[in-house]
Amino acid sequence: MRSTRNPFPLAPVSVADVTAMPVTPLVVAALAAVVAGVMNSIAGGGTLLTFPALIAAGLSPLAANATSTVALLPAALSSMLGYRGELRGARRLAVALAVPSLAGGGFGAFLLLHTSNATFERVVPWLVLGATTLFLVQRPLLRHLRSRAEPSRIARDVESGGPSPVLLAVQFVVGIYGGYFGAGVGILMLAALGFMGFTNIHRMNGLKNWGGFCMNLVAAAAFAVSGIVEWPIALSMAGGSIAGGYLGARGAQRLPPSLIRAVVGVVGIGSGVWLLLR
Repeated sequence: MRSTRNPFPLAPVSVADVTAMPVTPLVVAALAAVVAGVMNSIAGGGTLLTFPALIAAGLSPLAANATSTVALLPAALSSMLGYRGELRGARRLAVALAVPSLAGGGFGAFLLLHTSNATFERVVPWLVLGATTLFLVQRPLLRHLRSRAEPSRIARDVESGGPSPVLLAVQFVVGIYGGYFGAGVGILMLAALGFMGFTNIHRMNGLKNWGGFCMNLVAAAAFAVSGIVEWPIALSMAGGSIAGGYLGARGAQRLPPSLIRAVVGVVGIGSGVWLLLR
C-alpha cells in the first residue's frame, strides 16, 4: 500500500531552538542579511551573498536556499514599500505582473522541493556563476540592445501602462527561476523590463521589487511548510533583511552603483568557484 505521508513535514520552531543556536552564526547571518537586503533593493544579487554564507555555516544546499528565501522575504516587502512612489501610474502593470510572478514562483518552489540535495548541489554552482555573469553584463547588454532597437509596439504598450503578453510570459519564466533558486532574479526582471522599453530605472526597480516579492511570497510559503527551513537562522536574518531592504530603497541614489556591482561580482564569482571546488 502506497504511503500518504507528507515527505516535507512541518518543522515547528520554538524559543529553545533559537536560544540553543550559537550566537556567532546568528549574528553573522543577520549582518549578511542586512547587506543582502541593500543589494536586492538596489541591484539584485543578495542571495549571492546569503546562500554561500549559509552553505559555509553547514547547511545543505536545499536548506540554505529555502532558508535564504524565507529570510529575505521581509526585505522584498520593505524595499517594495520604499519604491512605492515610483509605482504611481503603473498600477495596472503591477497588478498584471503579480499573476505570472505568483504562478512561476509556486512552480519553481515545487520543482525545488522535488529535487534531491545531490542534484541541486551539482547544479547550484552553475546557477550562481550564471547569475553573476548576467549581473556583470547587464548594463552593457541593455545599452547595446537599446542603441540598435527601434521603438516597438511592445515598448509603446508598456510605456502607456498596458501589460504585454510577451512581458507576462517572460515574467512567468523568471518566476520559475525565482522560486527554484532566486539568485539574480531581480537582474532578470530588470533586463526583461529594459527589453520591453522601460528606461526609468527607479520605476523598473519598483516593479522588480514588487514582482520579486510576489514570487518569493509563494515560494517562502511552500518552503515554510516543507520542513527544510532552518528557522533560528531564518529568524535572525529576517530583521537584518528588513533594515537592509528599506535602507537600500531609500538610499539608492546616495550609494555608488559601481561599488554595489563590484561587491556582488566579487562575491558571486568567488562563491561559484568555491562551490565548484567543493
